[in-house]
This record gives sequence, C-alpha cells and structure tokens, in this order.
Amino acid sequence: MGSRTSLVRRPVTIRRAVARDAKRLTRLVRGSGAYEGKYEAAVAGYRVGPDYIEAHRVFVAVAADEHGGRVLGFYSLVLAPPELDLLFVADEAQRRGIGRQLVAHMRSEARAAGLDRVKVVSHVPAADFYHRAGAVRTGTALANPPAVPWDRPEFEFRIPSE
Repeated sequence: MGSRTSLVRRPVTIRRAVARDAKRLTRLVRGSGAYEGKYEAAVAGYRVGPDYIEAHRVFVAVAADEHGGRVLGFYSLVLAPPELDLLFVADEAQRRGIGRQLVAHMRSEARAAGLDRVKVVSHVPAADFYHRAGAVRTGTALANPPAVPWDRPEFEFRIPSE
C-alpha cells in the first residue's frame, strides 16, 4: 500500500504521448481491473500502437520521478468525428483525481481544436465516472457481437467556448 500512496502524491504532469509510450499504454489497457471477468475479452488483444498515437491526440498523465515518470493514465481525443476514444487510469492511481485531470485537459484540447462537444461511448463500469466528470447521458450504443456483446451508455461532454 505504501507504494500506491507515494505513486500518486508526486506531482502529475500531462504531456503528449510519443511512440515509445505505446507498450506502456497497451499494458495499462489490458491490465485494467475494470475489464476483468465478462469484460476481459474486450481488451485481451487490444493494442495502442505508435500509429494510433501518431494519428490521434493522445496524452498521458505521468508522475514525476527519477525514472522519467510513471504513466498513471491517458486519454485519446479523436477530432473527426469528435470522440473521447480512450480514457484509462492505472488501477493503483484511481480515486486520486487523475481521471478528472485528464478530462479537464481533454476539454481544453477540444476547445482549442474548435469543438463544441465530444462524444463518449462508455465502458459500463465507467458510466458513473463520466456523469460525475460532467458528461451528459445522450443514449445507448447497442451491442455489436462478437466484439462488444453488451449495450454501452453514450455520453457527451459539452465544450463551452471561452
């Protein structure tokens, strides 16, 4: 438990992801506790590749340390059509405000890109997080077997202009 505390008490920086982050981001997705049990198949073969990082606005939250920063979470903003494609926080860093920091950063990036709203198709267990982070429920994305055999809540972040 001690390492968890020290991990998240260090200053957190959000920076643009680079190709060398791909393996760490893939491990974070595949190792997410939110995808255990019946949801495991959804991420079992998932890969965040350097090509994905190059094509989209991917940002990582890192804890400052002597090894150049531990990845605590990340998000991916797709501009056309506007969608928060991925948002993950490492299990050991959850409930420390990292997700909220990533959402605030995403909103700022969306605003800078001229977007007025960003869609989110939520993982079922993450729905409460998105609601608490200010997203508005807009509907349901229907199951698409075999890839995703369950319905998922759809949300939208409204991005006010400054």
